[in-house]
Amino acid sequence: MTFAVCPGSFDPVTNGHLDVFARAAALFEQVTVAVLINKTKSSLFSVEERIDMLREVVAPYPNVVVDSFHGLLVDYCRDHDIAVIVKGLRAVSDFDYELQMAQMNHRLTGTETLFVSTNPLYSYLSSSLVKEVATYGGDVSGLVPDILLTRLKERVDQVGL
Repeated sequence: MTFAVCPGSFDPVTNGHLDVFARAAALFEQVTVAVLINKTKSSLFSVEERIDMLREVVAPYPNVVVDSFHGLLVDYCRDHDIAVIVKGLRAVSDFDYELQMAQMNHRLTGTETLFVSTNPLYSYLSSSLVKEVATYGGDVSGLVPDILLTRLKERVDQVGL
């Protein structure tokens, strides 16, 4: 069985992320969406909230599971028998960074990285941009899963961004 992982912070998960998850789910027997635990970075949603939201939005994909990790992704991959890391690329600038990471990950454990070019509908989309637009009252419908729109607005209002 070939397992893959889609790692990230997903704060919040976007429709661009979902597109990558769905495409990975069509290629691999099991895909783990792995939320990075980074205690030095402040997030809009807690790790637990992000995991709950991700489980909700990937529910239509029976071969997609959600988990979290800290430390090196390749250690997580080794511990969970995951052979492939799947990363979405929006632009050449993403590739510059991700290529270095992929080469280091391969050197460390032999883990392969599969780059998926982003659907042009989402090529400009990032969690940071969604948070910024939401902060200023902009309409983020169509950018995040519909079931998360209310939660995102409530959280932005709550923290007073």
